[in-house]
Amino acid sequence: MEWTADPPGGPRQPRRPHRRRPYTGPPSYPAPPRWGFPPLAWRWPLALPTNGRADPAERIVSLSVTTVATLWITAVLGSAAATAEFWRYLLLVRSKNGALDGTVLAVSDALVATAGIMTWLFGVLGGIFGVLWALRARAYAHQRAELRPARRDWQVVAGFLVPGLNLFVPGSALAELEHATLRGIGEADGRGRPAPSRIVKLWWGGWCLSLLLGWTALLWGLRDSAQALADGVLLHAVSDLALVGVAVLSILVVRRFNRLLVPPDPTTSRPMRVRRVTGAPEPPRASRPPHAVR
Repeated sequence: MEWTADPPGGPRQPRRPHRRRPYTGPPSYPAPPRWGFPPLAWRWPLALPTNGRADPAERIVSLSVTTVATLWITAVLGSAAATAEFWRYLLLVRSKNGALDGTVLAVSDALVATAGIMTWLFGVLGGIFGVLWALRARAYAHQRAELRPARRDWQVVAGFLVPGLNLFVPGSALAELEHATLRGIGEADGRGRPAPSRIVKLWWGGWCLSLLLGWTALLWGLRDSAQALADGVLLHAVSDLALVGVAVLSILVVRRFNRLLVPPDPTTSRPMRVRRVTGAPEPPRASRPPHAVR
């Protein structure tokens, strides 16, 4: 007996050789094709996470960009407002000897009003973005250091807004943020009270000075004598300069904490090469075998 096995459907037919057609040009479509890449700009991989939650470090960096830009605009506008106030004071000094041109006075008033309003608006925006950045940074720093914040978020916000408390709470909250950040990277222990660094102390002092000068200028404006009005112009100019200092210090603080909280991006670092080695011992070399041919 002989068994014969055939594939289903009978034996397969031999494959015909493929005939290559001549090239007739690029393909043409009766309508614009719908396939292709989506109309989106290129983004970093961490900007669109797959788990539906944004990376905390990326959120801190993205918000710090807006905060720093707003603070720079505030610093520029504050410098312009201080310059306008000093010009107004010089006009007041010159008015003792005679009348001034009406056009010059109108231009001075317009500069003072415009620069003051714009400085106030961007100062408020910079404060809002700065507080939001601080809340995100402190949450991420305490989570990485496995600590619980000493204050809740609403207490920090109230400490920035309530007069009197905003002289003490912002500096202490920033010191706690720095302590948690340093502990998260292993540069501080959990024992003892947080000791603020020099940049944090400078920011705290500038913040308190700016608030005190602003309150003094506001209360000084309630006086109606000519000398009080002239002194009020100088107070406003000095207050604007203090605001500029606080904005610049805030930028330095934000950048410092970003360097501590967010690891550096290797794609943005500049390549380095070794130019010279000084004082290094000679590298060990294997002895030459006696049968080796030179």
